[in-house]
Amino acid sequence: MKLIIAAIKPFKLEEVREALTAIGVRGMMVTEIKGFGSQSGHTEIYRGAEYAVNFVPKVKLEIVVPSAMTDQVVETIAKTAKTDKIGDGKIFVLDVNQAVRVRTGETNEDAI
Repeated sequence: MKLIIAAIKPFKLEEVREALTAIGVRGMMVTEIKGFGSQSGHTEIYRGAEYAVNFVPKVKLEIVVPSAMTDQVVETIAKTAKTDKIGDGKIFVLDVNQAVRVRTGETNEDAI
């Protein structure tokens, strides 16, 4: 099993969710986050004063999938979240050693 963590632009969330549901992803965790990468934030003007915005709003997706689905999920996220502009996000893939569904006690792939 693999844990896929993706940080994407917030307005892409619904489109990515629909694309993942279409390929068989049955669940995910979503968290609103702030961060920066190569864009290093930006400046904005508020009430006539310019100030730096060091952290940019993002949405973090956490998805556990069977290892066989990993490439398809990563490709789907990358294709759907892409805007060709700086700050489109990042995707990380990690190994998952164990999963347990609390309600039923099912383990590993049965639990996801």
